[in-house]
Amino acid sequence: MALYPEPDVIGAPFYLMQYVPGLVLRSAEDGERLTPVQARQLSEDFTDMLAAIHGVDLAATGLSSFGRPEGYMERQLARWQKQWELSASREVPGYTELTERLAAGLPGRALPAPEGTLVHGDYRLDNTLVTLARDANDPGSLARPAIAAVLDWEMSTLGDPLADLGLALVYWTEPEDGDSLDVQWAPEVTTGPGFLTRAEIAGRYAAATGRDVSALGYYMAFGCFKLAVVLEGIHARFLQNKTVGEGFEREGPAVPLIIQRAHRLLDEGV
Repeated sequence: MALYPEPDVIGAPFYLMQYVPGLVLRSAEDGERLTPVQARQLSEDFTDMLAAIHGVDLAATGLSSFGRPEGYMERQLARWQKQWELSASREVPGYTELTERLAAGLPGRALPAPEGTLVHGDYRLDNTLVTLARDANDPGSLARPAIAAVLDWEMSTLGDPLADLGLALVYWTEPEDGDSLDVQWAPEVTTGPGFLTRAEIAGRYAAATGRDVSALGYYMAFGCFKLAVVLEGIHARFLQNKTVGEGFEREGPAVPLIIQRAHRLLDEGV
């Protein structure tokens, strides 16, 4: 990507971005494109890509001043609470108690704070482009899926890498999930055969990065909190007839369920 910050060419600053072909996998039907072997390979690539993002050399890439990793989670909690206050359309049971529990467990207070890294801010499978490539030396081989690009970096900064992992696993659904969310923001592609479980992804990430993931339940609960705020905002716009398209009536009923899930994660862990 190249940025041109001056307005003299087209009348405004602009950037150029390379086109990357690939598939966005979101639904269970999308997952049927993959065999169980391919699903496992994609799960591994998904995990390894997140580990690579968190392993970026900030000094070598000029990103040392991209954000303030100290106090990242505390700022996130305050930011998303403010967003809730701006968009909440009702009283939701458990919300206030959840924010209190998240505040009490903030890294740096109740938990050790991991070293800050580059964080994506909304890392999930349907924010990636997936390609299927065959081994050039073995034309009859099964095409191996790979992540060709990671999209939607609007919330990227320097912060707590486990926040990325926690949110990614909130979106990573499993066949046994009894409270699977019927919302547009909960892709079900990973319920297909062959995909790694959340525990397996956490274990692979820990092995790749050397990070302690024992507090992952807290970070997943925090991810649920963020998702609940986003969906409540969509629900408020839906009530005001400001949404375009179908399916937005499902977002509101999902909010209390997500808050309940956050409390369970704080109680029981992953």
